[in-house]
Amino acid sequence: MSFPGNGRQVDVLEDISLTIPRDQFVSVVGRSGCGKSTLLRIISNLIAPSRGNVRINGMSSEDYQRRRKFGFVFQEACLFPWKTALQNVELPLEIMGMKSTSKRRERARELLGLVRLDGFEDHYPAQLSGGMRQRVAIARALSYEPEFLLMDEPFGALDDFTRREMHDELINIWKSRSLTVLFVTHSLSEALYLSDQIVVMAPRPGRIRAVVPVIEPRVADPAIRASANYARQIQQLETLLHEQ
Repeated sequence: MSFPGNGRQVDVLEDISLTIPRDQFVSVVGRSGCGKSTLLRIISNLIAPSRGNVRINGMSSEDYQRRRKFGFVFQEACLFPWKTALQNVELPLEIMGMKSTSKRRERARELLGLVRLDGFEDHYPAQLSGGMRQRVAIARALSYEPEFLLMDEPFGALDDFTRREMHDELINIWKSRSLTVLFVTHSLSEALYLSDQIVVMAPRPGRIRAVVPVIEPRVADPAIRASANYARQIQQLETLLHEQ
């Protein structure tokens, strides 16, 4: 991927070749500016690559997007402030043509229950904490049952306690349905706790440095952070980043 800038071409991504297994949780880590977010946007067809292509289950990313198989969660929850939590989750279903108000609401309530926001259906975003707003954003992204969920640093703005709480919630959500997740983060600990495998990117231009399988993936047990395997893999990831 290249962009024009200051009279010259800026190469953002180069020689990216990556296979993401279906129904796995894959994290992407790397220094700022290595193209992690750009890669997510190319995969989800929000932007087109300068060269090359993306294939998902045999389809182009454009066809996959047209079939509404992508869900996307950004760093900011991006909720409509004049809509309640329930209405925010309902919105994609309304846009997609689900005419039955009762069915839309039933689906939205089910998803708000999934992210543990029972009782907050009628709250507006300003009445919710940062973590709660991100839960609504996740519920909204799941409303039309995507097969592929892309998450761009969704917990980056949260305090450490809320962030860790959201990790276990996300693992439980992943286990409850058939989902492939591609998750961008700056946190090695977060990537290691959540993932089946971790893609380490090198910067300028962004390229894949390594793909690291996680020894003990997604156990949803905070005690795992004190294990020898966890410490060993953190050191392995830090070494890969420092070598750049």
